[in-house]
Amino acid sequence: MASIFTKIISGEIPSYKITEDEHFIAILDVNPNTKGHTLCIPKQEINKIFDLDDTTYLGLMQFSKRVAKALEKTIACKRIGVAVVGLEVPHVHVHLIPLQDMDDMRFQRKASFSKEEFESLMYAIQANL
Repeated sequence: MASIFTKIISGEIPSYKITEDEHFIAILDVNPNTKGHTLCIPKQEINKIFDLDDTTYLGLMQFSKRVAKALEKTIACKRIGVAVVGLEVPHVHVHLIPLQDMDDMRFQRKASFSKEEFESLMYAIQANL
């Protein structure tokens, strides 16, 4: 059964897509820890990050870095946190989270935004890529 990310990649489920290339996609997390919380996802559905081949792993990190730099230009934050957890969706994904403090990384407090706020943020980040 296809993961929710595979369905987003195929267009079956809508998303706030920041950017994509042949191998990866970056989308805003719809249940974000903070404003700008973004997921970078390989298009190939693989469950665990260390099961990626070296080329895909390194490509995902390079892609994530590019997106993180755009986030830093868009969101006022102290830094961009990076997490790979992988328990909630069986498809590799990198969390990029704009941080003000360590609590922003704990996945316990969540931010809420309207569709218009998500769209505005998506366009702002795209402009900084």
